[in-house]
Amino acid sequence: MLKQITIQDYAIVESLDIDLAGGMTVITGETGAGKSIMLDALGLCIGDRADARTVRPGARRADITAIFDVGALQPVMAWLAQRDLELPDNECILRRVIGADGRSKAFINGTPATLADCTAVGALLVDIHSQHAHQSLLRRGNQRALLDAAANADSLVAEVATLALDWQALSKKIEQATDQTQADTARLDLLRYQVAELNQLNLESGELQQLEAEQKQLHNADFIIDSAGEALSICTEQPDQLGRLQQLMSDERHDAKAVANIREMLETAAIQLGEAQQELLGYSDRLERDPAQLQSVTNRLEQIYDLARKHRIMPEQLPEHQLQLNAELAALAADDIDLEQLQTELQACSEKYAAAAEKLSSKRTKAAKLLVAQVMATLKQLAMEHCTFEVVLTPHGNSRPEATGAEAVEFMISTNPGSPPAALAKIASGGELSRISLALQVAAAERATAPTMIFDEVDVGIGGGIAEVVGDLLGQLSDRVQVLVVTHLAQVACKGNHHLLVSKTLADGGMSTGVDHLDDETRVEEIARMQGGRTITDSNRAHARELLDAS
Repeated sequence: MLKQITIQDYAIVESLDIDLAGGMTVITGETGAGKSIMLDALGLCIGDRADARTVRPGARRADITAIFDVGALQPVMAWLAQRDLELPDNECILRRVIGADGRSKAFINGTPATLADCTAVGALLVDIHSQHAHQSLLRRGNQRALLDAAANADSLVAEVATLALDWQALSKKIEQATDQTQADTARLDLLRYQVAELNQLNLESGELQQLEAEQKQLHNADFIIDSAGEALSICTEQPDQLGRLQQLMSDERHDAKAVANIREMLETAAIQLGEAQQELLGYSDRLERDPAQLQSVTNRLEQIYDLARKHRIMPEQLPEHQLQLNAELAALAADDIDLEQLQTELQACSEKYAAAAEKLSSKRTKAAKLLVAQVMATLKQLAMEHCTFEVVLTPHGNSRPEATGAEAVEFMISTNPGSPPAALAKIASGGELSRISLALQVAAAERATAPTMIFDEVDVGIGGGIAEVVGDLLGQLSDRVQVLVVTHLAQVACKGNHHLLVSKTLADGGMSTGVDHLDDETRVEEIARMQGGRTITDSNRAHARELLDAS
């Protein structure tokens, strides 16, 4: 139960300290006084987005604290215990601080907290129904959520959504794996063919240079053989000439000292010429014309050049390229995606989803019947006894698991006897939609687990005797949970166990909002004001007392 709200420098509130009790508390005040400010501030404590513009002008920060008594709320106590956030007096204190620069901080029992944590614990503490609930009711997603809440199927809804997402992830993985397998198969076939060609060629390191040199030699064999033979002939003839030179220079008539170097060089030349002749003789013996070998070498080189062009690399890069392709082939062959295992996992996921979705459908079907009965009963109280309200569950009609379950949920209504039910947006008027929304919210609230329910002007568009019924319905809820109601209807306000009056005053050159707890007499004045406006007559007061006494 919400015990206290403290608000500092928020919107037009300078300082408020509001104590709250169980039962039904009504909050009233003139239009623009700030009746919803307290609820907006509470929303910040339970994770709503902060805005620097909500900080009171001239203040450094807004500071809001909400204190809850959670001693009897085991889910909240367990949530706090899991995070070591318990307090000895069984309180849950939510605090939010918003700076003028837009930065905000959140605290749970004095410990810094994330907004996600504030939202999580807030959902266990407070359920807020806004004045625009009848507008959101037109959206099918909200209708489905309301039915699931009535079915108390939150955990099952989450399980179905998770299984559907798992199924989609597995399906995508199988699709990608299938595409990858096909691509890998094509690549494997190409690699095997290319590697087979390279292995068949079996080009060794340095072989290309050796073949090119051999081809050059074989191609020029005629010239080499002829020139070597001619050179050998010359070397054979030269010794006679060289011997004559040596003889001439050996004559004693020469100055021996002057021709010593010449004689030495001629002697060296004779020795080198002899050695050259021997080398040429051996070289000539090894030379031969071999057209068959030339053709063989040429064919081998053409194979090498052709394969290099095919792979778009230089011929000398073929051995390294062969190693790379062999490594890729080995890696690709080892990377075997187990499609069969993925298919097995997908089938298991499908079966789990089908079972969970079937349970959810069963819960929705049962809850829909109860919801229809309760809404129809409430609509009868709200003077809409001729309406026909239906909850239609339409199967999706495909085998693909949907995160929202196996069927679509839609609320339909007929406001005229004999007319077929149709979607709310097409049939209900604004006033009718407000009453339908209220009936649904009351029905859902009966199954709510939050100990505090807040209704922010949900009685918009309702008046007269129907307003009194609305007050009775909210009063019935307050028998089991704490109910806070912001209202502008006297018939609703008089049903409350406690009454808070919100007023706006001019102080220190600025507007400020205050909240007062009304006693019996001041409450009569407020109920009279709500009925008669600014000028309150004794008749208004008498009628106000009648309403309060009848409540």
